[in-house]
Amino acid sequence: MPNAKISGISSYVPDDVLDNEMLSKMVDTNDEWITSRVGIKERRILKDENLGSSYLGIQAVNRLLADTGTAPADVELLICATSNPDYRFPSTASVIVDGCGMANAYAYDIQAACAGFIVTMQAARAYIESGLYKKIVVVCAEKMSSMTDYQDRATCPLFGDAAAAVLVEPTDEPVGVIDGQFHVDGSGLSHLLMKAGGSAKKASHETVDAREHFIYQEGRVVYKNAVRDMLSSSQAVMERNNLSVDDIDWFVPHQANLRIIEAVGGRIKIPEEKTLVNIQHYGNTSAASIPLCLDEYKNRLKKGDKIVMTAFGAGFTWGAMYLVWAIDPK
Repeated sequence: MPNAKISGISSYVPDDVLDNEMLSKMVDTNDEWITSRVGIKERRILKDENLGSSYLGIQAVNRLLADTGTAPADVELLICATSNPDYRFPSTASVIVDGCGMANAYAYDIQAACAGFIVTMQAARAYIESGLYKKIVVVCAEKMSSMTDYQDRATCPLFGDAAAAVLVEPTDEPVGVIDGQFHVDGSGLSHLLMKAGGSAKKASHETVDAREHFIYQEGRVVYKNAVRDMLSSSQAVMERNNLSVDDIDWFVPHQANLRIIEAVGGRIKIPEEKTLVNIQHYGNTSAASIPLCLDEYKNRLKKGDKIVMTAFGAGFTWGAMYLVWAIDPK
């Protein structure tokens, strides 16, 4: 049975920067308050209201195809992880494959909130190991600004826009996705959600006036659960694969909040120099955060490096994945 390896990675962020000083002119906050609580200095924003998450995804995927020398027609499947689809239907994945000229690819979306990348990688792994597909693109595309309330000082500093994509292919080498563990606890619903706009509470003048089409988050509850669950799932994957802290080359947590990253890494006792962090520049980009971070640091990653990734998001949904890197730096 083949392993599923990442054979290429690319990302895209918009040009426009929203830094803490600019944000302080929009809402009652300041750089010291934001930095001390979440560790974010700036985030990228896709300002064009006529462009959605698919635009970000198309840019990332086109870069991936160019970097790997992959013809669009050779891609068999594209899976898009997003919490910010262009439309309720059709899928954002279908818009991306059309925009990238992937005439032969099937495509669909996965909604696993901030855990979207590792959940989607698990799906791609299953397709590769079964032999059903041999060339899969996983893309995470998140226009988080589209559901951020810039009147809410507690949540608006957190989120930024980005997309990242990986090419997943079979290999007989001992690299690629080795293991993953995933959980969901639906009782977390009330603590992290968009209250209106779905079939349970359809859009109306009242829901718009009540600002219920933006992210609602109870920060303390989410923080507590995120630390506990990212920690336990990472430890479980490490134990199952006989990995000590010394064995791990890189720890890549979801970039939600620097304090969460520090709390999880500190309890696992992962050295800071092994923890990949870029939240200060991009904020929380939901499903895109882990692959965006991997792409930024890809020239430091070597073939054979052992990587543990972990994420937590709305649902609550969370998990961890053990990956052996398959690409040598250029």
